[in-house]
Amino acid sequence: MKTLSLKLDDDIFEETEEITCKLELARNRYINEAVKIYNTVNKRKLLKQQLTKESKLTSHESMNILHEFERLMDEN
Repeated sequence: MKTLSLKLDDDIFEETEEITCKLELARNRYINEAVKIYNTVNKRKLLKQQLTKESKLTSHESMNILHEFERLMDEN
């Protein structure tokens, strides 16, 4: 486990303190879980961006292949 120094805005800190007290959860555990969830959300966002980019790259070639198949079918 890594140790780090973290600066939070006062309002975020106060809200975190309220929630961790109500949940009877250690602040450290709460922040770890929050970062884990945020990482998951952002990994999905990055994957979506990558897939969109790659889809755009292949769409033109896919249309060319489709037209070629259609041409071949029209010939028969």
